[in-house]
Amino acid sequence: MSGTGAPEQSAPHAQGMRVTVVAAQWHERVMDGLVAGALRAVEDAGARARVVRAVGSFELPILAAAAARGGADAVVALGVVIRGSTPHFDYVCRAATDGLGRVALDTGVPVGFGLLTCDDEAQALARCGGPGADEDKGYEAACAAMSTALTLASFTQA
Repeated sequence: MSGTGAPEQSAPHAQGMRVTVVAAQWHERVMDGLVAGALRAVEDAGARARVVRAVGSFELPILAAAAARGGADAVVALGVVIRGSTPHFDYVCRAATDGLGRVALDTGVPVGFGLLTCDDEAQALARCGGPGADEDKGYEAACAAMSTALTLASFTQA
């Protein structure tokens, strides 16, 4: 299981932080769980959330970049890609992953990585934070983005 060895995670104190959640539309049930988890983390942190929907996971990087340039203190990218019988899975996963990393490095705005890359829908449902799920990757991605934003801010305050 991917959660093995993961540290206990709680929302940081991020009062007033502006967080943009960029979420794909494919696989609605999984996405509903991911978005709910991210929004719960933002609320727990005392931050403010804006949700923007992408058509799919391939489009996450361009919207994350726009959010970062548009004043977000942190971006949370949420999506799910489920393996099929063609190489399309590999191309979408690689493009989205590389693009989101590039957004964070190019803009200096943290991007929480909440892109599930699963072999089947059952794996995605187990990670999306909904009823009966083993993990809450939306919550984790939002906490990671906000925590990283706070750490980055501490460098300029030192």
